[in-house]
Amino acid sequence: MEYFDLPHTDLKVSRVALGCMRIANKSVEEVEELVKTALDEGINFFDHADIYGGGKSEEIFGQVLSRNPELRKQMVIQTKCAIIPGKRYDFSKEHIINSVYASLERLQTDHVEILLLHRPDALCDPKEVAEAFDELYESGKVKYFGVSNHTPFQIELLQKYTKHPIIINQLQLSIVHSVMIDAGLNMNMKENWAQDKDGGVLDYCRLKDITIQPWSVVQASWAEGTFLDNPDYLKLNNVMQRLADEYHVTKSAIAIAWLLRHPACMQPILGTTSIKHLRESVAACNIKLTRQEWYDLYLASDKPLP
Repeated sequence: MEYFDLPHTDLKVSRVALGCMRIANKSVEEVEELVKTALDEGINFFDHADIYGGGKSEEIFGQVLSRNPELRKQMVIQTKCAIIPGKRYDFSKEHIINSVYASLERLQTDHVEILLLHRPDALCDPKEVAEAFDELYESGKVKYFGVSNHTPFQIELLQKYTKHPIIINQLQLSIVHSVMIDAGLNMNMKENWAQDKDGGVLDYCRLKDITIQPWSVVQASWAEGTFLDNPDYLKLNNVMQRLADEYHVTKSAIAIAWLLRHPACMQPILGTTSIKHLRESVAACNIKLTRQEWYDLYLASDKPLP
C-alpha cells in the first residue's frame, strides 16, 4: 500500500479508503472480517456518514471496534453529516454538533479524525458552521474538517469564517462520470462537453491542497449502475480488459488506477463489501498507467478530444 501525508494535517493515510455505506445489511462478523482485511491490505482510512443505513453502518462498525478495541489506533475515521433524507440539508450549529455526538455513540469512539459536511445547505450560515467546528475541535471530538460535493465558492465562503482549513472535498468521479475533467479538456469549445458545471473544482482543490476523494468510482450513473461489464460500455470494457491482462489485475483495479494516475493525488473511496473485490481493488495501488493508457481509457468512454 502507498501512503501520503494528508495536506493540512498530521495524518499519513492510505491512497485508497474503505467506504462503509453498504455495510448496514451485513453481520458484525462479516464487517469484522472486511475491516480486518482492509487493515491487512494497508487501508487505514474508513469513510462513514450518519445517514448510511440510517445510522446502522456506523452502529455495526462500532460493534466491531467494541470487539476489537486495539484496531482503533490503526484507523483514521471520517464521518459526514447534514443530510436529513427527503427533508432538508442542515448546516445549523445544533444539527452539526448533535449529529457528531450521535455518530460517536454509534461508532463507540470518543472522537473522529475528520468530519465532512455532506451536501451544500442553501441556508448555510458560515458563521454558525464555524462555531460548530470550533466547539467540536476544542472538545476533542473532531480534529479536522472538510466537505463533500461542494463548489469552490461554497468552500471559500466557509473558509472565510472558519479558522480550520477545509482539507477534503468528496466528489463523484469515475472514467465515465468525469465532468470536472471534461470541461477542462474542452475549454472554450461550443460542445456540451465544455460546460463548466462545478466552477473548476478540480483545479481549485489542487491550488488549495484540498484532497479530492472520488466516490462511485466504478459507476456510470445512478440509473445505469456500474460500467464494469456493462454492454452499454463495450468499448471501455474492451480497453479495461486489455490493460487488466497486461497488468495482471482486474478491470476494477484498472478503473481505480485511472483515478490514482491523476497528479492531484486523489484518494478514491472503495465502496465494496466483498473481501475478494476489496483485494482486487487494492491492487490498483501497484499500477501506474502510462499517459497514453490513461487517455485510451478516457476516449473509450466516448469522450472527445477537441
